[in-house]
Amino acid sequence: MRLRRTAGERRRPFGLRTRLVLAFLLVAAVSAGTTAALTFREARNAVLGTAQDTAVASFREQVQQLGIELPLDPTGLQDVLRDIARKGKPHPWYVYAEYGSIRASSAATPTSTVITPELRRTARSNPHGSFERVVKDGVPYLTIGMPAVFRTGASGVMPTGLVLFAVMRMSDEQAGVEALVVAARDGALPGLAIALVPALVAARSVLRPVRELRKAARSMGSGRLDTRIQVRGSDELADLARTFNESAGQLERSVDELQQAEARARRFASDVSHELRTPLAGMLAVTEVLDEDADRLDPDTARAVRLISAETGKLAVLVEDLMEISRFDARAAELNTDEVDAAETIRKTLEHRRWTDRVRADLPDGIRARLDPRRFDVVVANLVGNALRHGGAPVTVRLRTAAAADGTDLLVTEVADSGPGIRPDVLPHIFDRFYKADAARTRSVGSGLGLAITQENVRLHGGTVRAANGPDGRGAVFTVEMPLRTGEAAA
Repeated sequence: MRLRRTAGERRRPFGLRTRLVLAFLLVAAVSAGTTAALTFREARNAVLGTAQDTAVASFREQVQQLGIELPLDPTGLQDVLRDIARKGKPHPWYVYAEYGSIRASSAATPTSTVITPELRRTARSNPHGSFERVVKDGVPYLTIGMPAVFRTGASGVMPTGLVLFAVMRMSDEQAGVEALVVAARDGALPGLAIALVPALVAARSVLRPVRELRKAARSMGSGRLDTRIQVRGSDELADLARTFNESAGQLERSVDELQQAEARARRFASDVSHELRTPLAGMLAVTEVLDEDADRLDPDTARAVRLISAETGKLAVLVEDLMEISRFDARAAELNTDEVDAAETIRKTLEHRRWTDRVRADLPDGIRARLDPRRFDVVVANLVGNALRHGGAPVTVRLRTAAAADGTDLLVTEVADSGPGIRPDVLPHIFDRFYKADAARTRSVGSGLGLAITQENVRLHGGTVRAANGPDGRGAVFTVEMPLRTGEAAA
């Protein structure tokens, strides 16, 4: 038989397997991304740094070898700049010179928009020159500013006022950096795909014991207490499986002991009740004879006879109730159903017990239901008798039909009294066996089993019974709901 999933067991979009795989992939992605980022940074710095160092060193060497003659000849200066540009490393340069208001270059224009004011200020103030990387219109450039100086000694220099600038495109280096990005990306994706395999294996190794534990718990919940889990390995999950098996074994032993004790208790109550029936029948016959002659006895003897007769009657009721309860416990109680007029059945119950003048009846005719007449009589009699003994007059019995939430037709019987109602602390125990709300009523007429027998009879019909107080808090209301099975519906 296939078990239906409950609301808490529906498959979640992010179950434990998914979360484990995602966590594994996240760790792999972070590791791969971190490694790729560090590798890319070092490779990028190496590529750009090599080109940059080569260009700066070469340009500084060219400027230092430059023979400066003042005043400057702009025509001759332009030829010098072109000669320096041809010797550019590692890529061709565009060389620009600035001297006062003189501007010259190896290119078609005397000035460059790539050279920034910051580089000009740094190059003029620093005899060793300066450089920076600039991106113009998406193209990366290396710009170098180097002042031309006169050497005045072993280490002294004097600026000439002439500053040379070299501009070198770094498109090849940029292409190399982009190739590194593509390589890092292309290398990370297969790595994640490969990491998915151990992630699935790890998730399976973790989830398999969890699934087995869930199946075992569900099996135990259905009553198979001998369910055990196979223990694999020696890790924490294996310890969990061993703990579950030990707990299941202890639970099985405890339940067996409780079932045996319960069976002995049921058997004892049944045997005692059965053994008491025969002597009680004789005692009841004797007390009936004594009751008939009580009026001819002296007052003290007559009072004692009537007391014995009353107590014998209570004992007989208790024995019958115990016999009925033992049949319910032994699952031996059966329904002998018949289609009856529910209102007429309730009227017969009231008339048989001579309650018609003490009970108000709201019993519409024509409501037919398939019931066990004897057990339905016990239900009504116990509820009405309880209301008459412990409630307040008047007692009302109402009969009606209703529809359940699933559309099933119900036969609803209500018994209400006008007493003080049921205390809140009593309501949860009102149908418990031998429970009496007032400890001082230990010698009351009832056996303490009436409402428990009522509940068992209602359950046997597939119905429910509940107790509550009236709308104003006065009076107790017992409501019985049974399936209204008639005609073809009963079949």
